[in-house]
Amino acid sequence: MFRIVPMSKAHRKTAHVPLDNALFTVKQRKPVPHEFVLDALASVSPRTRPMFGCLAIYVEDRIVLILRDKPSPSADNGVWLATTHEHHESLRQEFPNLRSIQVLGKKVTGWQVLPADAEDFEEAALRACELVLTGDPRIGKVPGARRGSKSSKQMKPSQGSTKARSRKTP
Repeated sequence: MFRIVPMSKAHRKTAHVPLDNALFTVKQRKPVPHEFVLDALASVSPRTRPMFGCLAIYVEDRIVLILRDKPSPSADNGVWLATTHEHHESLRQEFPNLRSIQVLGKKVTGWQVLPADAEDFEEAALRACELVLTGDPRIGKVPGARRGSKSSKQMKPSQGSTKARSRKTP
């Protein structure tokens, strides 16, 4: 009969190093730009996530707005509307200061901005929130599938490889 004896734990000599307070500090989050927009959308439980160094707002499965307030270039600070080219004209009738995003480098994009430096910025942003709340089809896009990085893609052996040819089924 064998007797089980617990093994002793090895004790290492450890130096007692004073803990640095920096290890325990919590990284401060950036303040939410134009936070009143999130307050206006609270009844539909919006989700947020970082995008383009800004804050993207999702309602259900659609991205609807992006909030941007960056030091430069500041021309595109404000509320970005996720829309399509076909809706630009009708949205401009409701939002005279609406224009294409400049920072993306294209003349016309699906993203349109209500500029923060416009006189009617807050009123226009709240009006855009009303459109989101009522489900206006002109605002919001279902994002496409995320593209994986090249390193995360697995290489498939080609059909002509020796491994593929050497596999024979009985």
